[in-house]
Amino acid sequence: MADADPPLGDTDRGGDDRGGDSPTGAADASDADAASEPPAAGAVIVPVEPTSTLRSTIAHVADAAATDGAPAIHLVEIASWRNGDPESDERAAAAERVLERAAAWTAADLDDSEAPGAADVEVVTAVIGADDYLFGADDYVRVLVEYAERNDADRVVLDPEYTPVGNTTLLQPLEFALSNTSLSVETAPVDRPTRRERFRTEATTGRFVALFGLSLAFYLLLGDPTYWFDAVTGVATAAIVSITLSRVSLDSTPAIPRTPMRILRGLVYVPVLLFEILKANLVVARVILDPRLPIEPTMNRVRVIVGSGLPLMTLANSITLTPGTLTVRARDSDLYVHSLVPWAREGLFDGSLERWTRFVYYGRRSARLPTPRERDDVAILQGDDATEELPIAAADGGRADATDEIDTVDATDPSAATDTIDTTDDEDATAPVDGREVIDR
Repeated sequence: MADADPPLGDTDRGGDDRGGDSPTGAADASDADAASEPPAAGAVIVPVEPTSTLRSTIAHVADAAATDGAPAIHLVEIASWRNGDPESDERAAAAERVLERAAAWTAADLDDSEAPGAADVEVVTAVIGADDYLFGADDYVRVLVEYAERNDADRVVLDPEYTPVGNTTLLQPLEFALSNTSLSVETAPVDRPTRRERFRTEATTGRFVALFGLSLAFYLLLGDPTYWFDAVTGVATAAIVSITLSRVSLDSTPAIPRTPMRILRGLVYVPVLLFEILKANLVVARVILDPRLPIEPTMNRVRVIVGSGLPLMTLANSITLTPGTLTVRARDSDLYVHSLVPWAREGLFDGSLERWTRFVYYGRRSARLPTPRERDDVAILQGDDATEELPIAAADGGRADATDEIDTVDATDPSAATDTIDTTDDEDATAPVDGREVIDR
């Protein structure tokens, strides 16, 4: 040990009088040797998702850890669900299967390694973040840093094809956020395969049949299902649509009984949405006809818990279809909604449409979730009641864009009863978020 006193019998070894006769000189030499030694390597964390480059990333990490003498490799999956949510058990089981496969690869690579420290490297797997709702790069980095502190890890190695929670737009912000921590960040230097037809999904019978049924039903709804010509042309049209679009129209394969139940619950939701639209129309009409024009336009932020893709698009467009509110942008699970009157804003914060959207996609039990107001997942971004500053960062990972400009109307000017949102970005008409599109009216 560098800080231990040398044995007395060792003081006159080596035939060198420079410090050889002095315990102090031996201690100084020992301290100098300790100072010249590089610090011991810490454990390595590898966020895991099933990708085409995961196997190559594991091989690189195993070789580097064995060479550097890292004590452990931690394979972690960041949860895209919360414990207790619908389907959380199935998603957790799928994550465990991915981690088991990655751990087997790591163990095999360490066994094949010729590095002297390979046998001492421990392989650990874990699912992290399942007790919280994680919405963006900062949340993912927070749980990674907490895990690293608990396990004495100092490095994070990222798979170049790693997309947190299936979000292809999140990898670069994640790297940037990690660079602001004490962790060392590295992207594995592995070859990435050439991607072709990335927008297309696997062709399955379920997707073909589902799209055929939807197309035929829509065609007959517009025509006469009792007329033989409409029936024949409807079948032909539905077949053409299914053949050409079944691989690009659905992001997942319909399943029984999940998909039929979602359709039935969606039919229940339609009259509810129509009632909300009617009620909002009456309120907005009364405000417009009032000579005082008591409008109070504000921009608001609501963090919703409905999942990504189609559920988020359904909620965003339901909000837009309701007069008095307009979904301007979706960023992760934050919806930025413009409200015309306080009544519309309060209804948004009460979360009625969010609960109905969860009911449609996840069932009655998930609709009992607390409202955004009860979760404190709301913010007013404009006006005297503002609780947060209006963000000016664009949706590309936090880049400030001075050209984004939101002009609010003067409540005393009847000729300007609506808000105008001016921007030089092309994203505002159709804003893709995490592979989804929120279409603004």
